[in-house]
Amino acid sequence: MEVLRPAGSVSSPGRRLSMAGSRPASLRRTQLGFVSSIRARPVGLDCSRGGACGVSGKAWGRLQGARCTAEGIERGLLFGDRGGGGGGAEAAAAEGGIGVAVPERFKMVALMACAMCLCNADRVVMSVAVVPLAATHGWSSSFLGIVQSSFLWGYVFSSVAGGVLVDKYGGKRVMAWGVALWSLATLLTPWAANHSTVALLAIRAFFGLAEGVALPSMSTLSSRWFPSHERASAVGISMGGFHLGNVVGLVLTPLMMSSVGISGPFLLFSSLGLLWVMKWANGVTSHPRESRFVSASELRLIEDGKSNAAVRNGEMPSIRVLLSKPAALAIILANITNNWGYFVLLSWMPVYFKTVFNINLKQAAWFSAVPWGTMAVSGYIAGAASDNLIKAGYSLTLVRKVMQSIGFIGPGIALLALNYANSPAVAALFITVGLSLSSFSQAGFLLNIQDIAPNCAGCLHGIANSAGTVAAIISTIGTGYFVQWLGSFQAFLTVTAALYFATTIFYNLYATGDRVF
Repeated sequence: MEVLRPAGSVSSPGRRLSMAGSRPASLRRTQLGFVSSIRARPVGLDCSRGGACGVSGKAWGRLQGARCTAEGIERGLLFGDRGGGGGGAEAAAAEGGIGVAVPERFKMVALMACAMCLCNADRVVMSVAVVPLAATHGWSSSFLGIVQSSFLWGYVFSSVAGGVLVDKYGGKRVMAWGVALWSLATLLTPWAANHSTVALLAIRAFFGLAEGVALPSMSTLSSRWFPSHERASAVGISMGGFHLGNVVGLVLTPLMMSSVGISGPFLLFSSLGLLWVMKWANGVTSHPRESRFVSASELRLIEDGKSNAAVRNGEMPSIRVLLSKPAALAIILANITNNWGYFVLLSWMPVYFKTVFNINLKQAAWFSAVPWGTMAVSGYIAGAASDNLIKAGYSLTLVRKVMQSIGFIGPGIALLALNYANSPAVAALFITVGLSLSSFSQAGFLLNIQDIAPNCAGCLHGIANSAGTVAAIISTIGTGYFVQWLGSFQAFLTVTAALYFATTIFYNLYATGDRVF
């Protein structure tokens, strides 16, 4: 935040404190074109004495207090007071009559959470709409699995490319183009479904192609905009939006289809996506040093909270080198397992409740939505707990392994218990517990990517995402064939639980919180 003058002072040419020195030498309008550049700007005012800035000694003292107050409030506003002075800072601000602005990094993560919410909501729309579409077109369970997985066909190709683009051009522009394109694909989906099966599969593949850039962009932007001790909480907020997208999609889609028609939810979410792009394009930058809105104190807090290893520059390692390290393989295998279980539940839960418990589509949507809502909350709790453990002095490696173990053992046990559920309420309880605990993986392998490869995190995230997407395709299609072949979900739930347990062992053996690349 920038304080122009002490409260109560009279604005005049001789007494006004100019902040022009804290801005870049030249400002340009936000663009979505790819321009690879980061412009550094001065941090703070170059004034050793109040008189150097044309401010009296008394006013200068108040400004110094305001600057310290601003930094203290920024530290404690959302992530908790890191310096023990949050309450005193607020009192000082109230006494001096200084208005408190929301730090820019919090605005950025709020917009990111909205984008991640739309990302998942747009996926879920099809998971619900596919039920009446299958009835209309006479699709079998096996072909329904192919339709469900078609989104992943494009997703698998864009993850690596998207990660490389994020590393080179920054997350802001890549994310903007991704949201714009997947919103367009969402808008065209009802038309494609009515036109032909081939058109539907092509549009869903294009939709996945656009969405593949979302997670690498989120991961990289979080590491650029937040100090190390706030990063897990920031990712927890972003992923909380991602999981809430499931709730929004599962609840609103059947309501809108029953009142507006099958095209209603597709039109709604695509419109929201385009509105988001307009806000994002003019309010966010890929790096806080590029933003004309970030105060000097906030920029100092962000930069001082990063380890030297995290900001050191170096050459981009080859894919062969990335895949040769056990720590990277542990992350990739964790992503494979996470996506396997996640997409089984995301794509098949409405069908599961309808098939096993014979409840209607609206009820199935509500039972499927509850677990995702609790997952959003538990993901933030996991992030905050991780940050607190790191602050308390526990090693990064230990914290990542503990969070990942909770994130896989918990859902593995819950899926085994789901085989014995005898009512939709009990089934929803087991799924809720499993998904809530799985969100602890966000503070495990997802953050571990930035730990071991800060300069090529987008590329590594893309590789892990592509491998995870292949697993998601297999699990989504495989579930359909297993259900058609065996007549129940039990066998596939057991296989998924076993995969969770095996990956937990591998991750604990080879994962590390130290920098590898």
